[in-house]
Amino acid sequence: MPLSAAPTPGAEVTRTGPALDEAPWQLQILSCSRKQKASAVPGTGPCPAVMAEVDLLDVPSLDKAAGEEFLQEAFGVILEEAVRRGTDVTEKVCDWKEPEDLRHLLDLELRGHGEPQPQVLQRCRDIIRYSVKTCHPRFFNQLFSGLDYHALAGRMITETLNTSQYTYEIAPVFVLMEEVVLQKLRELVGWGSGDGIFCPGGSISNMYAMNVARYHRFPDCKRRGLWALPRLAVFTSEECHYSIQKGAAFLGIGTDNVYLVGADERGKMIPAELEKQISQAQIEGAVPFFVSVTCGTTVLGAFDPLMAVADVCERHGLWFHVDAAWGGSVLLSQKHRHLLDGIERANSVAWNPHKMLTTGLQCSAFLLRDTSGLLHRCHSAGATYLFQPDKFYNVAWDTGDKTVQCGRKVDCLKLWLLWKAVGTEGLEKRVDRAFACTRYLAEEIKKREGFQLVMEPEFINLCFWFVPPSLRGKQAQANYWERLGKVAPVIKERMMKAGSMLVGYQPHGSKANFFRQIVTSPLVTRQDLDFFLDEIERLGRDL
Repeated sequence: MPLSAAPTPGAEVTRTGPALDEAPWQLQILSCSRKQKASAVPGTGPCPAVMAEVDLLDVPSLDKAAGEEFLQEAFGVILEEAVRRGTDVTEKVCDWKEPEDLRHLLDLELRGHGEPQPQVLQRCRDIIRYSVKTCHPRFFNQLFSGLDYHALAGRMITETLNTSQYTYEIAPVFVLMEEVVLQKLRELVGWGSGDGIFCPGGSISNMYAMNVARYHRFPDCKRRGLWALPRLAVFTSEECHYSIQKGAAFLGIGTDNVYLVGADERGKMIPAELEKQISQAQIEGAVPFFVSVTCGTTVLGAFDPLMAVADVCERHGLWFHVDAAWGGSVLLSQKHRHLLDGIERANSVAWNPHKMLTTGLQCSAFLLRDTSGLLHRCHSAGATYLFQPDKFYNVAWDTGDKTVQCGRKVDCLKLWLLWKAVGTEGLEKRVDRAFACTRYLAEEIKKREGFQLVMEPEFINLCFWFVPPSLRGKQAQANYWERLGKVAPVIKERMMKAGSMLVGYQPHGSKANFFRQIVTSPLVTRQDLDFFLDEIERLGRDL
């Protein structure tokens, strides 16, 4: 019987359990005609009347109409609570609750029975209410923030289609789309050709770079493992992202073999120190193979000197990787792309559009200059149930074996749809506007008593101290920096509990805790920037 067909004629059917808008219902047969009983063929099983339930294959396990009704209402909740209220400056950035209180409010326990639709919708409202609104114009806490409506539509389509981007067979649109987007990103880097893949985050992109570089130098390691390798040495700045150390640990290289190169007072790698570290590693019996530089360090927003480091890598025959997860989007700006001069000489690049371009998490590209198929050779396993060589189409479009993943989420659509909507010119304006916001704040800080820049911003990382009245003019006191270091945590606690805004802080080397403010949201206005400084002052004036 077709799945959409009705039960056997003559059988009395009823719905039991909760209503359609509550939990799923089951069909039960209460009676069967004598004719059916009499005509039952011996040996074919009992009459349906003696069965407790209709065969589960005879009816769908979901109520399509009720599901669509729920989705319509749920989308309304998302639009009103997360999008409209989530971007309204008169609303809170967060509604802070202690963990145990929040656990009680949300009732996170999973039970055997389902809940009615109104209650599930209320769950959706509660989840949104007590979550941090990263799309809020006064959320300055991370390297990502803001909301792009076109990218959000792309994310919703991605989730709805729910495909895996490993073969053209099941993701034809997105396989083609990913290659177009990657090609455009490579062109911005300065490469006329190359390879790449979207990865689940910049940390994985950096790890891919290290793995591909190792395979390029020692191809036997894929088959023979660490037994085929000498002691290897990785070089990166002391200001690097921690994913470099994590990648070395994960790949079996070891964190002891990550040589941290000294940086100057602005956080930029010193090329002469890189030369020294390479010599030191060789003296210690290690084999240098990989150098990772950073374009946009996490705290200070520093850009390493790419040209000078590229020269060092060429002299020593080392793989040159650029971690531009944070700063890569500056390539879109004619005004500021000079910060990445020399990136075209890299062997590989990591770039996260989900940061400055507000595509939404996550959207991370790993780009290669190589055109020989190195990425595929390094990671491929050739699973024949996915990558059959005798398919009727060109299997070169089955790109999934370039990654260590099997199932792979579509991360290109949100960026592609955003790019289609605003164009390269629109993306450039967003990048330039983020720089303008940072410059405005830096100049305002210089005018305000009690605010002190850690350094002039080169990028959009604005680092500063707020010195409360009780500490002003007391820099000479022995405990000044210790006391100042306690200011930022208290202000952060107060702003979170008030829900007025969110900004990060951290110590850095010998420097006491300071704020790091980031603006990437296109919804931020001058009024929000002024509010930010006023609120810092209001929350800290009595400290």
